[in-house]
Amino acid sequence: MKTVYYPAPERGHVNFGWLDSHHSFSFGNWYDPEKVHFGALRVLNDDTVKGGKGFDTHPHENMEIISHSPERGPGA
Repeated sequence: MKTVYYPAPERGHVNFGWLDSHHSFSFGNWYDPEKVHFGALRVLNDDTVKGGKGFDTHPHENMEIISHSPERGPGA
């Protein structure tokens, strides 16, 4: 597997107030045809979600989702 490095300024970014998201691959309204996926990996976001906020229920099919809280540890 090759290593691919995307400096922070080349990543997508959105801030909705409750969600501050930096993404490595095309996501939401940010699209870069060179950055659609890496093998089977489709999403790699660095999201900060305000306490008491979050995403509405929405479907995901054939995906594994991993969340990590720096303060509380993986899956917290």
